[in-house]
Amino acid sequence: MSAQTCPADKGLNPGLMCQESYACSGADEAVFECDECCSLQCLRCEEELHRQERLRNHERIRLKPGHVPYCDPCKGPNGHSPGVRQRAAVRCQTCKINLCLECQKRTHSGGNKRRHPVTVYHVAKVQGLLEEEELDEETRRKKMTEKVVSFLLVDENEEIQVTNEEDFIRKLDCKPDQHLKVVSIFGNTGDGKSHTLNHTFFYGREVFKTSPAQESCTVGVWAAYDPVHKVAVIDTEGLLGATVNLSQRTRLLLKVLAISDLVIYRTHADRLHNDLFKFLGDASEAYLKHFTKELKATTARCGLDVPLSTLGPAVIIFHETVHTQLLGSDHPSEVPEKLIQDRFRKLGRFPEAFSSIHYKGTRTYNPPTDFSGLRRALEQQLENNTTRSPRHPGVIFKALKALSDRFSGEIPDDQMAHSSFFPDEYFTCSSLCLSCGAGCKNSMNHGKEGVPHEAKSRCRYSHQYDNRVYTCKACYERGKEVSVVPKTSASTDSPWMGLAKYAWSGYVIECPNCGVVYRSRQYWFGNQDPVDTVVRTEIVHVWPGTDGFLKDNNNAAQRLLDGMNFMAQSVSELSLGPTKAVTSWLTDQIAPAYWRPNSQILSCNKCATSFKDNDTKHHCRACGEGFCDSCSSKTRPVPERGWGPAPVRVCDNCYEARNVQLDVTEAQADDEGGTLIARKVGEAVQSTLGAVVTAIDIPLGLVKDAARPAYWVPDHEILHCHSCRKEFSIKLSKHHCRACGQGFCDECSHDRRAVPSRGWDHPVRVCFNCNKKPGTSCLE
Repeated sequence: MSAQTCPADKGLNPGLMCQESYACSGADEAVFECDECCSLQCLRCEEELHRQERLRNHERIRLKPGHVPYCDPCKGPNGHSPGVRQRAAVRCQTCKINLCLECQKRTHSGGNKRRHPVTVYHVAKVQGLLEEEELDEETRRKKMTEKVVSFLLVDENEEIQVTNEEDFIRKLDCKPDQHLKVVSIFGNTGDGKSHTLNHTFFYGREVFKTSPAQESCTVGVWAAYDPVHKVAVIDTEGLLGATVNLSQRTRLLLKVLAISDLVIYRTHADRLHNDLFKFLGDASEAYLKHFTKELKATTARCGLDVPLSTLGPAVIIFHETVHTQLLGSDHPSEVPEKLIQDRFRKLGRFPEAFSSIHYKGTRTYNPPTDFSGLRRALEQQLENNTTRSPRHPGVIFKALKALSDRFSGEIPDDQMAHSSFFPDEYFTCSSLCLSCGAGCKNSMNHGKEGVPHEAKSRCRYSHQYDNRVYTCKACYERGKEVSVVPKTSASTDSPWMGLAKYAWSGYVIECPNCGVVYRSRQYWFGNQDPVDTVVRTEIVHVWPGTDGFLKDNNNAAQRLLDGMNFMAQSVSELSLGPTKAVTSWLTDQIAPAYWRPNSQILSCNKCATSFKDNDTKHHCRACGEGFCDSCSSKTRPVPERGWGPAPVRVCDNCYEARNVQLDVTEAQADDEGGTLIARKVGEAVQSTLGAVVTAIDIPLGLVKDAARPAYWVPDHEILHCHSCRKEFSIKLSKHHCRACGQGFCDECSHDRRAVPSRGWDHPVRVCFNCNKKPGTSCLE
């Protein structure tokens, strides 16, 4: 815009003089107002100033009759009245700025500035312009909020009622990239929280439901978007009103407070009650203890650029009285905020989490309530971005979702604490140790992140749970803590070899680093207790639904039944006599390395007589070949094969060559030594295999309970599959997962993997859930 000298411009505003004094020495009448120069300018000054390259594009307006300039401090980005540009009431001749009445009071009421000379603009004109502009602005704002509606964000059971970020943005009816702040309101039921929000943000429209009835009109948490101030407004359920799920509803309030940038505490009491200070003090403590860490984790987990937990929200206490004076009225020298801090201190509450606490009071002699002071205080706080910055609505939803996922679930009535609004029980894990009764100190739902239960105190031993665990003493002395468990066999043994060694030498303790460190019957006498020699003991907590200790892993009986079940199926399929099939199969499982397998022995090695199904095959302990009974009826000691000085079965040829020493290498002897132990046990078993016929004919289910490991659920308690919930019948068999011990159908437990922590070092049946778990134990 360029200035052109026009005689008609002169005399329009004889009271307004040029404020630049650049070309006219301040003696000429003002004709233009330059918003960017923040001054009134005469024709000469306007023309001379804006010839300069850097000022050429300034926006200027030509003054009309009765023009009043804008307040200079209100124009800038740090103005105290966002959205409304105030007209000036005076001009300071020393500072050379235009000031509205509020800015003059704020900047020129003290010190040397009180003596600055000022020029007063025509008050009537100023007032008229202000009223006209305020009327236009209010009309514009009302129109912007005409279509705003509220929606249920979280119900009284802490269930979020929007499905995802897109649904949240759609219901708010705002743009996805719009930067928002969150304003929420709290207070006792019946104090007019919804009414306050409607008049403060939506010019009296009933966006949030109000009702004259005794029942609370707000149940759960409701939200709406204010397009004027660009905030998400949240209405909450009143305190002291709920009778069902009181603990969960109270916890819900803190979740809303944690995602808010500005909190209004609304009270209609003539005097501030202690519950106001207790609520805010307890909320501050719980926020710092439980929510700050989770909000930081959410910021990192979601990759957000906006920090969610620098400090808690700012708080405005909106106090409406009728019969009493406002706080601080009887103490003019003390500000209300200081009196509030004194009340907090006397009650032993310290609201350290909140970025600031402000008091705004109004005394209502005659209704309606004046909300203008609260609105101005809110606007000032919303403009302050030093602590809490606006953020996208998707970030707000993520924060609320993270808190809801973490802190959810029912709170038992016996955990309700009346000494605090937000006791730790609302936010910490509710699990109790079955042995000592100590509670878990971790936050709720920590198991979803793979964090185990922890307690502040040590546990005590309980014989019922046998909660003593072993750690390898040698590893501990080397600076490592490795848990070890007694089990049937070592991981290096084959299933039947390990079972045979268990029958001969007892249970084994095996360390992943040191190998087998203990066998319970290693010697004929004088076996020491493992605690005195190779392991350390520790008492651990017993948490519901977990296996923090694993001591009873003696599953020998069940492993034998598994083998018997396999043999019975093989017998049925091959139509063989049970006794012979079992004997042949068991012999191959535990036979020394130099024995010929039964499956390869079709005829006697000496007389060549073919074996029939029910014929007995005999192995010569010297050469290892297969013979009929008549060709291997003699016995003699075979010490060179590891059978010791006792006579054992040999074939006729080896008996006749008894004076000839067999050539057995040292390596063969070492290899055979271990298997011979298993064979000796096997021969004892074979001597009683006549009873196996009867055992196979009897359903295995009748003896399972006697043989099942302690952690297995008894068969009679398993009515349906633990996974798919199919009901078991004669046609649908029950199977136990070797990891968790629950009962499953075959489809839900067809996977195989080792479960060393349960004593199963070789692949065994597990359910699909245990098979998905990481690690090697299935129980982590």
